[in-house]
Parts: sequence; C-alpha cells; structure tokens
Amino acid sequence: MPDHSLSPDWPASVHPPGSDSFERTAVVWLFDLLPADYRLHGVLRRYPVALSRLARRHLTAVLAAGREGYRTARVELRDHLPPHALEQVMRAYQAEGRRTAAVLRSVEAVDAALRTRYDGEAFEEGA
Repeated sequence: MPDHSLSPDWPASVHPPGSDSFERTAVVWLFDLLPADYRLHGVLRRYPVALSRLARRHLTAVLAAGREGYRTARVELRDHLPPHALEQVMRAYQAEGRRTAAVLRSVEAVDAALRTRYDGEAFEEGA
C-alpha cells in the first residue's frame, strides 16, 4: 500500500522513511545520480545523510551550470551552428533544466527524511 504522506517529489525507487529498506534504497538511488567515482568513498555509504548533502550540492551546481549555459549559448554558438540547431540546443537546455530541477526536489525530499532520521543521534568518536 503506498504511503500517501510522501511528497509528490518522492522518488519511486526509494522506499518510504521508517521502512527497513529506506536507507538502503536511498543510498542506491543517490549514488545513481552522482559520478561513479563517488562510490569509492565508504563514508558516503556509511552515512547516507552525508551522501544526500553531497548529491544536493552536486545537483545545485549542475542546475546553475545549465542556467549559465542557457544564458550564454546563443552568443557563444551563433557563429558555429545553423539557427535550427541552435534552437534545438536551447530546447535541450530547457528540458534538462526542468529534469534536473525535478531531480533536485526529489533529492531534497530524501535529504530531509534522512536528516529527520539522524536528528539528535549521538555519534561515538571513531565510530
């Protein structure tokens, strides 16, 4: 039965907070959003809230770079592409911007759930 209290931005492949598999599915999903080399850092697997923060920052930067690319593409590419190709590039920027913004909202929802999970939890030094 679906959890109707989840945000509409909640990713379908991440199980709801409170379920036994929430963190595991969140970690898999978050790693899939990042460059593969991030998987080399065990700390990100051990502390999913660190992974979600990193993913949030990464996607925020990707979105900012896409917006900058959109703002400058016409000037930078006008002498290198025919007009119809430039319009296609602009549409690609728009589509990817919408997609990235939606993924970022999903990451923010997962991040908030992970932060709630770890609120007030004491950590032993060296653990």
